[in-house]
Amino acid sequence: MRGKILVAAALTAVVCSLAIAPRSAQARGETVTMRESFMPGTIVVRTGERRLYLVTGIGQAIRYPVGVGRAGKQWSGTSYIDRKYIRPDWSPPAAVRRDKPNLPKIIAGGSPRNPMGVAAMSLSGGEYAIHGTNQPGSIGHFVSYGCIRMFNEDIKDLYDRVSVGTRVVVQ
Repeated sequence: MRGKILVAAALTAVVCSLAIAPRSAQARGETVTMRESFMPGTIVVRTGERRLYLVTGIGQAIRYPVGVGRAGKQWSGTSYIDRKYIRPDWSPPAAVRRDKPNLPKIIAGGSPRNPMGVAAMSLSGGEYAIHGTNQPGSIGHFVSYGCIRMFNEDIKDLYDRVSVGTRVVVQ
C-alpha cells in the first residue's frame, strides 16, 4: 500500500509541475501588468517593443511577440478589426507589388508561400492586418509593410479572444 501511495504522490508531482510549467513563447502570450489604462478587450501594439497586448482587465494584459513594419512602413494610430479570416487568400497590396512585381495576383490560403499564415484579422481604414506567418523567424523584428505578424499559434489564440469591432491601438 505504501508503494502505491508513493507512486501516486510522484505522479501528482509530475502532473502539477507540467500544469504550472511555463509554455513556450512561440505557442502563446503571457499575462503581464500594464501601466497605461485601456479598456478591456483593446489590442495595443507597441511597435518599438515588437509586442502586442490584449488588455484583459484594468492594468492586465496578455502579451505576444510580433513582427512589425520595417523602416518607412510603420504606422501608428487607432483602428478596428473589420473582418476575420481563417486560412485567408492573399493579394499583395500595391506597395508590395511595386517591390516584388513577380508575385502572383493571389496566393491561396494554406499555401506555404502565403504570408498570412493560418488566420488574419483585417484592420479598418487601410491595407493592414494582424495575421499569422509562415516565416516564424520574422517574429520580433521590423519586417513587414505595416502588418502585424504573429506566430500561427498566437494568432489562433488571439483570433478566438477578439471579435469584429475590437479596438486596435498602434503606438
